[in-house]
Amino acid sequence: MINKLEKTREIKVKDFTIGGKQRFTLIAGPCAIESEEMSLEVAKKIKDICDKLEINYIFKSSFDKANRSSIHSYRGVGMEEGLRILEKVKNEIGVPVITDVHEAWQCEKVAKVVDMLQIPAFLCRQTDLIIAAGKTGLPVNVKKGQFLAPWDMKNVVTKMAEIGNPNVLLCERGNVFGYNNFVVDMRGLLEMRKFGVPVVFDATHSVQIPGGLSSCSDGNREYVFPLLKAALSVGVDAIFAEVHPNPDTAPCDGPNMLYLDDLEEVLKVAIKLDDIAKEL
Repeated sequence: MINKLEKTREIKVKDFTIGGKQRFTLIAGPCAIESEEMSLEVAKKIKDICDKLEINYIFKSSFDKANRSSIHSYRGVGMEEGLRILEKVKNEIGVPVITDVHEAWQCEKVAKVVDMLQIPAFLCRQTDLIIAAGKTGLPVNVKKGQFLAPWDMKNVVTKMAEIGNPNVLLCERGNVFGYNNFVVDMRGLLEMRKFGVPVVFDATHSVQIPGGLSSCSDGNREYVFPLLKAALSVGVDAIFAEVHPNPDTAPCDGPNMLYLDDLEEVLKVAIKLDDIAKEL
């Protein structure tokens, strides 16, 4: 039996929508904000690629990476400076922006700058955080916890709906499999799609090896492209990928980030698979 891909709810982000059976949206940028100059450079290059390939694009970078292996790990530039840089990227490059929030009090302030909020995977069950994010009225991308089954994310959808914000996206980033390892069950993408909301695949965190370098995380960048292709073949509404000009020098998540110079060729293949999956 061949199952056709069902449409998901369309969620408006700035001047485009995510979902339905449209071409996937790309959510991409460096893991953490390192500087204004680099953020603008990366956002501009990715936007140029996406404009050329007719892909909707959202710039992602975090002002704070609160979930770190070590107290000495790089966390970012902080909220004030981070929001200033994100606002500059938004206005100068002309792309919507998304960033993580870790505590409920951050949501209202961050929502004044960004176009979408993101809930980190470890915090997806934090009810106060989900409610605060939902009350901003912005779309919210909630990463599925590494410890949750895909059908458990129904509760996140319900929480958002009950506070009057149906604009939730669910993001797959792999499940814990033994120690220091993640696996991705592609069936989970289909399970979460049954809730009728857009589903995102996080291609880079899915290959992370948490704590793999003792005081920081390791990763298997070589598996990013194969997993991304598999997810697109199943059918997703957006691809999340952390991208860096030189990942090997990045202060965090370098081993699993994509090289910026490789992105265009990756996306060319991604479009072909997305078209097949969605019969575009």
